[in-house]
Amino acid sequence: MLDPERCWQAVCERDANYDGRFVFAVRSTGIFCRPSCPARRPLRANVQFHSDAASAAAAGFRPCKRCSPQGASPAEQLDALVSAACELLDNAEQTLTLTELAARIGLSASHLSRAFKARTGLTPHAWINARRQQRLHAALPKATSVLTAALQAGYPDTRALYRQAGQRPTRPRPAGEPLRYGISPCPLGYLLLAASANGVCALLFGDQPTALEAELRQRFASAELQRDDQGLGDWLSAVLSQLHEPARAAHLPLDLRGTAFQQQVWQALQTIPRGQTRRYGDLATQLATHPRAIARACASNPLGLLVPCHRVVAADGGLSGYRWGVARKQALLAAEAQSAATTPEA
Repeated sequence: MLDPERCWQAVCERDANYDGRFVFAVRSTGIFCRPSCPARRPLRANVQFHSDAASAAAAGFRPCKRCSPQGASPAEQLDALVSAACELLDNAEQTLTLTELAARIGLSASHLSRAFKARTGLTPHAWINARRQQRLHAALPKATSVLTAALQAGYPDTRALYRQAGQRPTRPRPAGEPLRYGISPCPLGYLLLAASANGVCALLFGDQPTALEAELRQRFASAELQRDDQGLGDWLSAVLSQLHEPARAAHLPLDLRGTAFQQQVWQALQTIPRGQTRRYGDLATQLATHPRAIARACASNPLGLLVPCHRVVAADGGLSGYRWGVARKQALLAAEAQSAATTPEA
């Protein structure tokens, strides 16, 4: 059942998050559009809402030629073009310039550059470098030298690793790195906390300890894992205290590793106050990127609760997805809202 007032608000905001959820028809023009249509806003009295394009067409309205409400939205079309650009960059035998890439995709270089960065958090050039670094990180543990790994990753020589100011060839977590972990029952089922010598590197939730151990092995396939419930007892207790009483935040050292963009998003998540939420679009505006890029960074967050990706919600305030289940997200938000109402943050 459509909520006319919420639909009208989405139309006024040209909110692309509502594309595909309804269309609006204008009686004075006989045309129906998607909520994000950039055309001039009609008078509210002339607007009616339909659940889909088929019902609007059945009511006698014609599809708008500007926003094409019967096909893929402009945002979806750009998503597809950016995905195609990523695939071209990943599979190209020689490095493509922005102009060459734009010509193959069918967009202007400036348009492609803006769309690419909004959706991935990177420019095409930075994407190439990031992919090359990923290949380097995968090759380093098995290579006989840094030069061999660099050549396998696509670098012409080791000097290319240093060409950007401040950039150095960094290894991922080394093979055999010792990681301790502990598991404890909690209000959300079970939690697993894993730590390196530098701090907490994973905080996972699940229904069974065996499933949590399997996820940890998948995330840190080359690490040497050692269960140490007693040694990590104080940190486990701090996390459990926060779950039971959200006002008692667990201030633990973190060992977070990710891309520069992921780190930027994770830092932004840690600034969201207890008891509050932010929309994906809000964070996207704050970080000058696209909501989908924010969602991907949230999904890759290895530290539940401590890096509060559960505080990010959909455009309409809905819970949307959550790495460890929407029910857990709802429980965390409800507990934090109640805690904030009784013990506001200083």
